[in-house]
Amino acid sequence: MGSTVDAANKGVNGTASAKKPTVIFVLGGPGSGKGTQCAYIVEHYGYTHLSAGDLLRAEIKSGSENGTMIQNMIKEGKIVPSEVTIKLLQKAIQENGNDKFLIDGFPRNEENRAAFEKVTEIEPKFVLFFDCPEEEMERRLLGRNQGREDDNIETIRKRFKVFLESSLPVIQYYEAKGKVRKIHAAKPIEDVFQEVKAVFTPEAEKVKNNTCVIL
Repeated sequence: MGSTVDAANKGVNGTASAKKPTVIFVLGGPGSGKGTQCAYIVEHYGYTHLSAGDLLRAEIKSGSENGTMIQNMIKEGKIVPSEVTIKLLQKAIQENGNDKFLIDGFPRNEENRAAFEKVTEIEPKFVLFFDCPEEEMERRLLGRNQGREDDNIETIRKRFKVFLESSLPVIQYYEAKGKVRKIHAAKPIEDVFQEVKAVFTPEAEKVKNNTCVIL
């Protein structure tokens, strides 16, 4: 009997290695505005937005044993085991009819990254990195009123620490492969989206690539 991972793999990769979905990893510290910008990208470019955090929170709400474990780890500001998040992401991709996805808030560390690529056999097209100063992210998180359990000052600072220690090496890994598109995320939402649009517009990509060749 095939495992959940096997079943999800078939759904992600299609029958007999059919066309794999296009995946873009969306990374940035908590409060960097990833979710807002992902909504704009979905509206303008037809991607499906998968938030690793939202999938984990939905699992917590389900009341499963898995959900309880996830809840305890999030309270501690710790990173949930790769296999748990990857299974949730694969299931979401498998059940969706689209073939291009924004994966928001994942991979959170090098182990996440390596496990995702090994299990799904998918490498991201590129990584969209929302670069935002810590004090601005803290101001935004404390100002929003979503009733989220992880939006208190102690947990926020734990999340900053985890991001710096764990996620930045992932960004550096993809930067070495020329796959990081850095967005200056401290600006107003519309200004940030102008930068995002330049990344997603094919003409802008061609100009950028030609410039790189000339240099």
